[in-house]
Formats: sequence, structure tokens, C-alpha cells
Amino acid sequence: MPTRPGRVVVTGLGAVTPYGIGVAALDDGLRAGRPTARPITAFDASDHQVRFACEVPGFDPSARLPRRLARQLDRFAAYAIVAAEEALSSAGLLAATPDDGLHVPLDPALDAERVAVCVASGIGAITEATEQHARLLAGGPSRVRPYLSIALPLNMAGGQVAIRHGLRGPSFAIVSACASAGDAIGAALDLLRAGRADVALAGGSEAAINPLTMAGFATSGALSSRNDEPERASRPFDTDRDGFVCGDGAGLLVLERAEHAAARGAVALAELAGYAATTDAHHVTQPPPGGTGAARALRLALRDAGAAPGDIDHVNAHGTSTVLNDAAEAAAIRTVFGSHTDTIAVTSTKSAIGHLLGAAGGVEAVATVLALRDGVVAPTQNLERLDPACDLDVVTGSARKLLLRAAVSNSFGFGGHNAALVFRAVDGGGRVALG
Repeated sequence: MPTRPGRVVVTGLGAVTPYGIGVAALDDGLRAGRPTARPITAFDASDHQVRFACEVPGFDPSARLPRRLARQLDRFAAYAIVAAEEALSSAGLLAATPDDGLHVPLDPALDAERVAVCVASGIGAITEATEQHARLLAGGPSRVRPYLSIALPLNMAGGQVAIRHGLRGPSFAIVSACASAGDAIGAALDLLRAGRADVALAGGSEAAINPLTMAGFATSGALSSRNDEPERASRPFDTDRDGFVCGDGAGLLVLERAEHAAARGAVALAELAGYAATTDAHHVTQPPPGGTGAARALRLALRDAGAAPGDIDHVNAHGTSTVLNDAAEAAAIRTVFGSHTDTIAVTSTKSAIGHLLGAAGGVEAVATVLALRDGVVAPTQNLERLDPACDLDVVTGSARKLLLRAAVSNSFGFGGHNAALVFRAVDGGGRVALG
């Protein structure tokens, strides 16, 4: 795969999702169209308005991480650490020598000062915050655990990942609600293009299935209330959609300057070719009519990638299953892609695993790369009657095998945030070569 100056490729993927641990579990579940929404087990939700979500099954931080480390973490950071290790390992960046339990170092041939970390979250350590607040009320200040101060900050997912693997380049967290992970990946792209790093681990992590969060989203009317049929609740673009379904997990990508990847003989899974972010400046939760802010993000991302509307074969939609958002996104896609819209295969990952909030863009970017790598677009679940306001070619029923040249992943968030990422497929084998 020839390189050109400033090109950035994806060389590793990591995921923790409601399908379980690992990218393979995500890929298999999405292709099979298996629903993951179930009654909540993380807490007693019997008196809640909404009593179901898409939880990560059987995740025990103490079973997957050293106990000393697990004790320091809110669940959102634990998801990030597990996903990060998979992503770095799959990229061939970790040392072959055994670790000391707490640390899993990079390959010593790499310059750790040139490896960046950009892990986003929309809500962060909400369970840590609420549990320690309950301890404060019940027993006074002395009952609050000392680890609160290092578990609570939003940057601690990325900070703990950097410590565990010795990554000493730039490290920060971005917060833009449900566009957070998309913006983190875009910020990492900018870092690499600017020459501030050679490698970046980027994406998002979220663990927001919590009594307070669920109550807040439910009372605002944002969540689906299909308690009697949770597996059918997330239904993007359907006429009967009634809100999103909360999900937990993490999705991380290893991004690398193409020259750096070529020099170490890495395999590219896709190219991250473009990114753009815009703000609606319209309403706290509602998109503007016609999705004008999202359309601007799409146009700018295509321009950044040097791509034309006719170059895009697939859109991984934000597709929340909310009435206004789905219609606005469909309008934005129609506006930007025009007559090409009917040849673009659209899917919503949220129909299968729920809305992972600040981590959604990370997991959906992983799904987009998988689609490009394999030429397979996973189906959107529960789409029984397409809303005329969402007149798109939405993949339903079973996965669709296609020749995919390029794809877009959309992420939009409360506050009017819009992020769009453009990925390109690479030649068979993905070997990065200079020339």
C-alpha cells in the first residue's frame, strides 16, 4: 500500500461491548444481528421508569486486571484498559517479554515518547461518584475511599492506559457528549499529521448504566420505554422508534503515521483519511431542522479526506433511535450525498449494542474499519417500517457483502456537537509500503 505525506493508517483495534470482550465478539455479534438489550443486572431497577440496557456481560475488573490496579478504577477506565491492551497487541506494539503484572510495556524498539493517548468519555466515573457520595451520606467523610481522587477524573482512562504501557507522548481526554470518541479519534489524527506523535491510541470508554444516569435519561424522555420487549427497543430509522437504549463499553483504534507503520512492517486495516467537527449552536438536545450542522461536518470531513460524495459506499450512522436525531441525520446524508445517497449502505450499530454515549464513536469506528476490511456491512436491527423522513438504503435482515472503497462514521452529541470520520479501504493484505 503506497504512502503519501501525512497519511494515517489504522493498525490495531480493541473493544469491550455488550457482546463481550474483544473485537471478534463485536464483529460476530454485529454480523449475526444478535440483540444485546436485557433487563438491567448492575443494580435493582425495579422502581425505574426504564429497566433495561445493553450491559457488558460478566465483566469483572479484578479477574482481568491486577487487583492493585482494579481497585483504583471506575468501570469506564477498566473497560478502556482492557480494550487498549487488545488494540496495542493486535497492532504488534507490545513487548514479547513477560510483564510484572501491573505493567505491559511497549516493544522496546518503539519510541514511547512518540506514542499518544486520546481516550474520551462523555460521563466518566459516574458509578464511583454516586457510590462514594452514598458512603459520605451514610458514614461521614472518613467513609469515602481514598481512591476516589484518582478514579473520578475523566482523564484517568487514558492516564491509566499510559501508565500501564509506558506511553509518554501527549495524553488527554476530550468531552463532547456523544461525539466525544469521534472527536478523540479526530484529535489523534491531527496530532499525527502535525508530527507530534508517530502512534496514537484513540477512542472512548463509557460505563453509564447507573441508577442516577438511567433515571435522568428516562425522565428527560430520551430513552425507549419498551420494558416488555427490550431486544426490540433500539430501532433506528423505524416509524415506531421511541428513544435510545443505554449501552456500556469501549472502542479504541491504534492510529499510525503511514511512514512509521511501513518502517516496522505493520499491516494496515484501513486509512483514516478525514475528520471534521462542527457545532449546531441551535439547541441543547435537538438538532437543527435538516441536520444542517451534521451536513457541514460531513462536507468538511470529505474535503479533509480529498473525497467526493460518490467515493463513499457506506455510512455507519449515529442512528440513535430517537425521533428527531434520526430524521435530521438522514436529511444531512441526503443533502451531502445527493444522488449518490441511494448507493450508500447505511447501518446503525446502536440498534445492536445500544448507545454507548461518549464511547459510541469509538466502537462505531471499530465497526466501520471491520466493514471496510472485510467488505461486509452489518444489519440494522428492528427496522420494520422505514420512516419516510429517513429515506436511506438501510441494511436490514442480514449482513450485506459489498465492495467498499470508503466509509463515514458519524457521531453527534448533546450541546450540538457533530463529528464525522472518513475511512478508506486498503489493498488486500494491508501491508504498508513506501513509494
